[in-house]
Formats: sequence, C-alpha cells, structure tokens
Amino acid sequence: MKKKKAAPPKRTQKQHDEIASNQTLSIAFALRARRRKLGLTLRELAEQSGLSAPFISQAERGLTTPSIISLMHLARALEVELGYFIDVPKGGRTVRRANDPEIIDLGRVKHVLLSGDLDDPKMEALVIQLEPGVVSPTVRREGEGLFYMLEGTVKFEIEDDTYVLSAGDSAHFDQRLRYKMFNEGNKISRVLWVGTPPLFEHATKKKDD
Repeated sequence: MKKKKAAPPKRTQKQHDEIASNQTLSIAFALRARRRKLGLTLRELAEQSGLSAPFISQAERGLTTPSIISLMHLARALEVELGYFIDVPKGGRTVRRANDPEIIDLGRVKHVLLSGDLDDPKMEALVIQLEPGVVSPTVRREGEGLFYMLEGTVKFEIEDDTYVLSAGDSAHFDQRLRYKMFNEGNKISRVLWVGTPPLFEHATKKKDD
C-alpha cells in the first residue's frame, strides 16, 4: 500500500512577507541599475515613462511595488521587456486548471492568469489580488477594461470620480482615463479584470515582432 505524500508545510505570514520583500527589492535593484546604465536622471525617466519622479524614487528604494502597467511604462522607457523585472509565464495553454494556476507575483499584488494562449489575442483576463492597504499608482493605457469585484472592497479613482466597489460590483471604462485602485479594507481583495489589449502578451512581445 502506497504511503500518501505529506502535504508541504504552509508558509507563515513572516515567510510571505519575506518573499514579497525580496520581490520588491529585486525590482528596485533592476530598475535603478538599468536607469543608471542608460545615464538617465529620475526626472528624465519620469518624463519618458509618464510616471512621477517621486514614485520612481520610491520604487528604486523598495518602498513601493509598481503595478504591472507601471512596469510596462518603465520597461518601454528603459528599452527592455517586462521580463527584465519579473518572470512572465509563457503561454501554450487552452484550459487553465484551478489547482495549477499561473501567477505573476509582485509581493502585495498578485495577478492570476485566466486567458489562454492564442496567436493574436484581442483581450485578456486576470484575477488581481490586492493585500490590505495596497494603493496602485495612477496609470492609464490603451484599450478598455472591465473590473468585477469577487471579494473584498476596493476604492477606484477614475479621473476626478471616486467609486467604492464591493463583491458583485463592476466598473467598465476606457483605460485612457487615469485611474488607480486602493484596498482600504483589512482583508485581501480579489478583482476580475477583462480588458483589451492584453497586458502580458503585448508586454513581452519584442519590438521587431
């Protein structure tokens, strides 16, 4: 009779915090190293990326973790691919199983990939997981996005309007409008995002493709 394999021990909160901290510091190091290699000042990188110099300074010191969209802007300005900052899972899937998720882990913000691997995708679907107190930087990008609250409460600031969304609420808008998200609650919030164009397919595609 075969013995059942012992389940791997669960990570403690301290271990989770250490992993998040290491991820933030690795992004900070990569960002600072690339900017200095190109001889750019914080102000010059801010102008080229569309992000603020204080935000970039905090990111370089590991005091804040840029969102995926912010990293896309930084990658474009620094002439690197998104994979320079993080390991982006390669596609190849049609069906994604709940027990085998592909996750982009930025520490206090995680993205669970839901959409499959198509040759020329027009949309993408993710579950965005925000830990308590997380505030995303203000961003904007091409395309539109549908945000559906699965769990928790998130405050959305879209241009000059503010909305508080709870489980079951949704927001659909043109992402060329400046927006940011803030998890004001004391528990993790999970948001389903479906939008165009895809974040990861376009972010990892080489310029000459």
